[in-house]
Amino acid sequence: MKRILLVEDDAAIVRTLSEYLRAEGFDVANAAEEAEAVAALSTRPDLLLVDISLRSGTGYGVCRAAKEKGFPVLFLTASDDENSVVKGLDMGADDYIAKPFRPRELLSRIKSVLRRVGKDESVTVGSVRVDFESGTVYKNGTPISLSALEYRLLGLLLNNRGRLLSRTKLLEDIWDIGGDFVNDNTLTVYIKRLREKLEDDPQNPTLIKTVRGLGYRVD
Repeated sequence: MKRILLVEDDAAIVRTLSEYLRAEGFDVANAAEEAEAVAALSTRPDLLLVDISLRSGTGYGVCRAAKEKGFPVLFLTASDDENSVVKGLDMGADDYIAKPFRPRELLSRIKSVLRRVGKDESVTVGSVRVDFESGTVYKNGTPISLSALEYRLLGLLLNNRGRLLSRTKLLEDIWDIGGDFVNDNTLTVYIKRLREKLEDDPQNPTLIKTVRGLGYRVD
């Protein structure tokens, strides 16, 4: 069970969010002040959800201490506070979400961060399950053979689940990860191959969705 440290001083948010995350299978602890949160790092949480404004101290101090120990941080920010977002990301925060947020979107971002830092061993979307530890992809429980580039592409989409990834972003990241030259036509071919292997109906995909003129997304 993954452990989340929720650093938040609003009792109503703590209660609602803790109940939701526990129902989703997480162990949740809470700290309302910077010093309390830093001390709680000794429990080795898998991820911190950190509000920037705290009763005592700030979320920045918590983020700094957490990143020094290698713990991932997802900031909770005010919707119109761009400067706070930039400062948090510059400090090494792994992601952020603006208040008010939808619980399912937050859950998606939490899982995405955990996958990126290697703390989520597997992910299931519909009938497809990816075991990141073994590098095996299953469809309805049956192992599916993917090429290295197909696997990297699927991993990128899953690690950014809920986010739209442009074709340019996918091309750049696949090239960076594998060192292979990938052009726009190649990306189209590999998206098509993945759908043929993983979708129930490749002509009407429900796993890898096309956002016409923009890119692709896995929800």
